[in-house]
Amino acid sequence: MDNSKYLATATLDDMVFEGRNKEYGAYRLRKIYNSHINRAIVIAIILFVIALGAPVIRKMLFGDTETVKAPPKITVVDLEAPPSVEKVVPPPPPPPDAPPPPPPVRSTVKFTPPVVKRDEEVRQEEIPDVEQLKEVDAGTETVKGDPNAPPTLEGIEEGTGPVEEVFENKVYVAVEKMPEFPGGQEAMYKYLQKNYRVPSAALRAGVEGTVVLSIVVGPTGEVSDVQILKKLGYGLDEEAVRVVKSMPKWNPGEQNGRKVSVKYTIPYRISIK
Repeated sequence: MDNSKYLATATLDDMVFEGRNKEYGAYRLRKIYNSHINRAIVIAIILFVIALGAPVIRKMLFGDTETVKAPPKITVVDLEAPPSVEKVVPPPPPPPDAPPPPPPVRSTVKFTPPVVKRDEEVRQEEIPDVEQLKEVDAGTETVKGDPNAPPTLEGIEEGTGPVEEVFENKVYVAVEKMPEFPGGQEAMYKYLQKNYRVPSAALRAGVEGTVVLSIVVGPTGEVSDVQILKKLGYGLDEEAVRVVKSMPKWNPGEQNGRKVSVKYTIPYRISIK
């Protein structure tokens, strides 16, 4: 056998195992190693292609069965204006009391203080003695009156300082002029619709209905004492309280020409479609 031809066709395994038994053992494993590697690579590529194309194959066989759920549509419905409260006509005020009679006037006698003048300018006038002044008061002129009458306070000026307006602590339910949101009820419901945020729990549960709140509008227009009269749950009540507390000042109610605190009820319907 030509050595040059043998070397050209022989592998490293043939050279290592020359003159040895090649039917089993390491020589056999070395010969089938490359075929096993190639077979494993081909199988891995096939499995990768199948996994990558599985969604497309499933769609071709069974069609697109997944449905996309549309998000819920929220519609805020404006409620009709609550029935107007009958105007309470206050009873007529009682007639004013008759003015008391004027107090008795004490007797006075004209007392002229001495003044230094020339003789020709002096006019003779009778000066009261001390005994007369014990029973009467000194004045600019002589007046007959009651010696037992109390002294008058005429001539004393009244104070001119500012007078602060005093508000009542009483909370009314119905008054002559009810409190009002700036712009009226339509503006109030627009404010609620603009600032109300439906909680996610209520959206998932699909809860809707009417939340009824009670507030107190103070004499300066501030909103306080917000209470829930009718609850819906799922965070809808707390959100309504938050929006009402953020309202601007109202036009306060009035009773007998005075600004007073008034309790007011707000029904607010929440609709989720």
